[in-house]
Amino acid sequence: MQNRKYSYIIYFIAVVMAMTLAIQGYWNYKNYKSGKQQLINEVQTSLDLAIDNYYIDLAEKNTIGLSYDGNIVENAGLDSITKRIDINNQGFSGLDSLKPEDIHDIKIFRGVKALKMDTVISDVKISSDERKNVVKSFLNPRNTDSLKGKFALANRIIISITTDSIEIPEMNEYLNEQLQQKNLNLNYGYRFLKKNGTDQSYNLGIIDTTALKAKAKSGYLPNKSNFTLYYANISTEVWRRNLLGIVLSTLLVGSVLACLIFLLNIINRQKQLAEVKNDLISNITHEFKTPIATISVALEGIKNFNTENDPVKTGNYVNTSSNQLNKLSMMVEKLLETATLDGDELSLNKEEINLNEVLENLVQKHQTLALKKSIRFTSFRENNWVLGDAFHLDNAFNNLLDNAVKYGGSEIEVSLNSRDGSYVINFSDSGNALSKTESKQIFEKFYRVPKGNTHDVKGFGIGLYYTKKIIEKHGGSISVATAPQTTFKIILPHG
Repeated sequence: MQNRKYSYIIYFIAVVMAMTLAIQGYWNYKNYKSGKQQLINEVQTSLDLAIDNYYIDLAEKNTIGLSYDGNIVENAGLDSITKRIDINNQGFSGLDSLKPEDIHDIKIFRGVKALKMDTVISDVKISSDERKNVVKSFLNPRNTDSLKGKFALANRIIISITTDSIEIPEMNEYLNEQLQQKNLNLNYGYRFLKKNGTDQSYNLGIIDTTALKAKAKSGYLPNKSNFTLYYANISTEVWRRNLLGIVLSTLLVGSVLACLIFLLNIINRQKQLAEVKNDLISNITHEFKTPIATISVALEGIKNFNTENDPVKTGNYVNTSSNQLNKLSMMVEKLLETATLDGDELSLNKEEINLNEVLENLVQKHQTLALKKSIRFTSFRENNWVLGDAFHLDNAFNNLLDNAVKYGGSEIEVSLNSRDGSYVINFSDSGNALSKTESKQIFEKFYRVPKGNTHDVKGFGIGLYYTKKIIEKHGGSISVATAPQTTFKIILPHG
């Protein structure tokens, strides 16, 4: 039942993580699409404004103003006006270059306000034939009969001239100005298609399958002409503009995922602790039940099977009971002592200890008890002294050697060396009973490799935890390596 609940929690957390990633991914995608469309609109606006400004400025340059102090009189024609052009427009390229088809319109101003050009009396609509006559009149002032009616009493005449081509350097300046105003750094090219079918182009090498394009919608474009702007893919620019949102989204997703993973680790940790607790309770029950049962049997023997009051038999029963009571007392003492290891309640009686002597005695004791094992001790010199608590250090070393005998291989070695002002003590065996995962948790309180309700190995899972705490209280450290063989390494400072 517990495993099923744990599985449901895992599934729920996985679904929440997937939904979080999906929602943030969709949100970023929508922001990207919106940002891209906004950028496309800005490019379109910049293009139209650039063309508007280009043709507005071009119209100012290509407008010829003709002024006359008096009225046109009969037989005078446009001669005086033409002369005035020659006087006031010395920088003009020459009227002989004026083409009838280039004339866009003619505006006539009369009266005093004509000097300010704010009173348009007549906006002359002329046919193609009349355009030719206007040009002829400028080139030959005597040929003015057909235009006398239109230009009678004129004080100022404005002629707008159109062109069907563009100046590429100037167009680039207008485009760059508009793009820079919107902070757009684009690699672009364009094609200007004239009404006669010919075209002008700039930097069309950028055009490929990924290139975007914008068609000019400016009303200032010449009739039947087309201007198309091509620019490279703007994904990088879109991502740059959305960088803050992406960073915040990533931080949000990362925070949510980190919290969920942390929660999952806590749940997994609680599950492991529950397994350790169950295993510990099972082992404590078995460890306590064995001496209690032995004492019960001894007492029952004294009561029911010692009718002759045999002192030898009675002594054996009493000794057995006493040994089991001592065992119970030691187990209770070890459990109580473990509770003090994390705090400052445990006091150490430090004195000068000969490590060689302590380790040699332990090796001899375990070799006597485990005749099938080969246990040997090596040291870099005969006497090595350290300041420590003899009782607790002896117990700490004994736990390691006892584990090597119980769990390790047939070859066990204890070595003592010196390095960088510290003693290095290795407990190695030829077995590989520990996995990497187990080796990371083996020093934790009450941790045992979960095996269910089995008792082939005695203990509460506090031996290595006790060893680690005692070594640390002496200013040292302990670690374990699982390859090429299981090795516990203790480092103790000389002092």
